[in-house]
Amino acid sequence: MSSAPLASGPEGPDALRPLLDTVLDALDTGRRARGGPFPAGGPDAVAARMRDAVGDVLPDEGDPDALRTLVHALAEGAADPADPLCAAHLHCPPLAVSAAADLAVSALNPSLDSWDQAPAASALEALVTRTLAHAIGLADALVTTGGTEANQLALLLAREAQGGSVQLVCGSNAHHSLPRAAWLLGLPDPVVVPAPTGTLDPAALDEALTALPGARGSVLVAATAGTTDAGLIDPLPEIAGLCAAHGARLHIDAAYGGGLVFSDRHRDRLAGLDRAHTVTLDLHKLGWQPVAAGLLAVRHPRDLAALTQRADYLNADDDTEAGLPDLLGRSLRTTRRPDVLKIAVTLKTLGRTGLGALVDHVCTRAREFAALIRDHPGFELYAPPVISTVLFRPAGAADDAVAAVRRRLLTDGRAVLGRAAFDGRLWLKATLLNPPHPARRPGRPPETGGRKHPR
Repeated sequence: MSSAPLASGPEGPDALRPLLDTVLDALDTGRRARGGPFPAGGPDAVAARMRDAVGDVLPDEGDPDALRTLVHALAEGAADPADPLCAAHLHCPPLAVSAAADLAVSALNPSLDSWDQAPAASALEALVTRTLAHAIGLADALVTTGGTEANQLALLLAREAQGGSVQLVCGSNAHHSLPRAAWLLGLPDPVVVPAPTGTLDPAALDEALTALPGARGSVLVAATAGTTDAGLIDPLPEIAGLCAAHGARLHIDAAYGGGLVFSDRHRDRLAGLDRAHTVTLDLHKLGWQPVAAGLLAVRHPRDLAALTQRADYLNADDDTEAGLPDLLGRSLRTTRRPDVLKIAVTLKTLGRTGLGALVDHVCTRAREFAALIRDHPGFELYAPPVISTVLFRPAGAADDAVAAVRRRLLTDGRAVLGRAAFDGRLWLKATLLNPPHPARRPGRPPETGGRKHPR
């Protein structure tokens, strides 16, 4: 057993220290071998390099250098969100302090399905989730794996609160997880409201709610604060007013835009968030957390009673009556790790001011980048950014040429840009989530280093 020491217990720290050095060295050598934001060569070349590194996945005899080899291979073949030229998705570079906190979770391995597996973690989760919920004007929150699970949970809570069925009404700009959640939960097909400018049209929403038979008390309207494609924010106060007038329940998917709450400069863009029944948040986007770091905030904690489950080995009646906390109703999952620790460490380390400064930085950089695009004769800007997403395209290019440029950049490993369809045209998408780096001086381009793989 000495060749496979445990991560926790008395020997844990001594066992981990040399392994951490190995991991950090392999991350660095893998990054240098990659030489840029993305591995060159395309899918086949990346897969071939990984096969070569892995060799026999399950050998008869173990390889003591496997940790170094595989971490190096993973880093060499990774998309690096810390590189300024990796800006395709809502895929943030995690803060070092948050990643370090995540190591503690992996070493201790608590599971938040019963108090006797995670006594301190369960207390920490209760403190942090309520604090974050209060920050947006709601009462409580549950930790989720991300926006998709949070949106599904919102529909589930709405269905149970409305007596077993609910009609989802959402904009054509809504995240795909919402209609998918309706399908998974056996709900009627969503009523999709036009979003001609990229945001939900209040007049069309009013018309749709008026036309729904028996709409009062049986409808969930889903609005968006930070669309995936363009980072746009629906007119939340108007939508909240319409929901109140029609007796509809309101869910706001703020997986992207919710991080604006930390910024004094940008918080007002979330006006109306506190009028929702449920709100999706996702701090592994505009919160710089390692995946996963989602939450669903709720206005009425009583709605969470719908998640109540009994399992004698986890929450026996006599245990709960004796005062042991019941955690089984705090998630759709059973076994789950305390992702709240990295969030708590980040909130405590940076504070609202520090997180707000990161938010302000990426929003400012997005505006600066948009201005460069606007003023460049070779490019066309879609619109000024609302959060930190910029859509642009080569001036006069056909859609197939735009798509080909993006794929060529990926194949070369030179840059990672997203794509979005708006106004009947294809646009390149840059989502700027890279906070300031102390070693990167203004006006100095980032060093990308050399490559081992040909372009």
